[in-house]
Amino acid sequence: MSDAETHKDDMKKVQAKHRAKVAEAKDPEKGLVLVHTGNGKGKSSSAFGVVIRALGWKQKVGVVQFIKGKWITGERRFFDRLGDVTWHTMGEGFTWDTQDRDRDIAAAEAAFAKAVDMMNSGEYDLVVLDEINIALRYDYLDVAYVIECLKARDKRTGVILTGRNAKPELMEYADLVTDMTEMKHPYKAGIKAQRGVDY
Repeated sequence: MSDAETHKDDMKKVQAKHRAKVAEAKDPEKGLVLVHTGNGKGKSSSAFGVVIRALGWKQKVGVVQFIKGKWITGERRFFDRLGDVTWHTMGEGFTWDTQDRDRDIAAAEAAFAKAVDMMNSGEYDLVVLDEINIALRYDYLDVAYVIECLKARDKRTGVILTGRNAKPELMEYADLVTDMTEMKHPYKAGIKAQRGVDY
């Protein structure tokens, strides 16, 4: 048997094994909970990629941004133009901008109250809680309460929670956890954040 024939035979076996595994998989009949965390870039970017995928299937999507506050971002500008995403930016900026813990907690609580309304409404296929892990990291929100609200959400609704330093309890509860690992970053070479790449 030639190398090409051996390769073709090996690929047929791989495909057959994959098809069998897919056939055994079950539909959870509920939206999934995804956590995008880690020190690497791409947590929010990946979430917005999933938003585009959901919109491609004509699903209803909502976004609540917890930290970015007054930042003007490319994704917000794009989805505002598109008009198909319910978008709430609730944070007042990063904590080092406000220097006011009580204000940060109030902003996080208001953002999460909006998120809970969206998750419970039965109107959304996907809700993105962008940078909520930062609010959890600084204990602006209680992780047990967040998980309780995730459990109580409408079964139609999938949720993506982004941000560094996701709490272990949240990762344990989630259906999918992705840890973005930084290998190299231009900031370390003195290159500032780039419009269209970083925001």
